[in-house]
Amino acid sequence: MEPDSLPTEVILTKSAKSLGKVYLDWTPQPGHYLDFDGQTYTVLERRHRYHLKSGRYRLNTIALYVQKADRPQEMSLVNGRWVIGDASCQYNARSELVRCAVNPEGPCHPCKYFTPIDDRHTKTRQP
Repeated sequence: MEPDSLPTEVILTKSAKSLGKVYLDWTPQPGHYLDFDGQTYTVLERRHRYHLKSGRYRLNTIALYVQKADRPQEMSLVNGRWVIGDASCQYNARSELVRCAVNPEGPCHPCKYFTPIDDRHTKTRQP
């Protein structure tokens, strides 16, 4: 545990069931993936919980609302952030949470709706 790290509670979104607490050395944002107890989760929401101490509010804990997910096989870098799928397709949502409307489960390239666009700010990677 790092001296400045805060306890982070991991909560399933649908059931509001707490999966437990963990000390993280990074700050997960919505759309990031978190491995916890052998399972991968997508962070949907992050909430801060404060505590009044000596007349001041201080950050006490962080709550992450998550859902089970598989890490996507295709990701693209768009304007400095990673999005799901091939962002060179006109139907890509350019989102960390949703691939596209016509083929949300992917993959992109065998999809019959895949329509490339010319986007010079996009870089695609496949792990």
